[in-house]
Amino acid sequence: MSKFGDLISSSEYVLFSFYSSENNQSVLNEDLNAIAEALKNRAKVIKIDTEKNKKLTEALRISNFPTYVLYKDEEMIWRDSNTQKADEIMHSIQQYFQE
Repeated sequence: MSKFGDLISSSEYVLFSFYSSENNQSVLNEDLNAIAEALKNRAKVIKIDTEKNKKLTEALRISNFPTYVLYKDEEMIWRDSNTQKADEIMHSIQQYFQE
């Protein structure tokens, strides 16, 4: 979890996508690539396999996949566990990038 701590302590926005290997990976990858492209100069986008990061997944109480979590300055500022398309996620988080 120390790498996670380093990432969220940044003054940059960091959007995490927590996924399970049971997710439809091709759709998830397409959506995540679209989000990463849209946020390329405004946020880091990081994909986290919950099977390989069980302690972190449990610590954040993530049980639905995919779950998207947006952090800035060690603060979780947005979280969503609904299965959404890239444009819906961008619409939901756009307000944080209006600064």
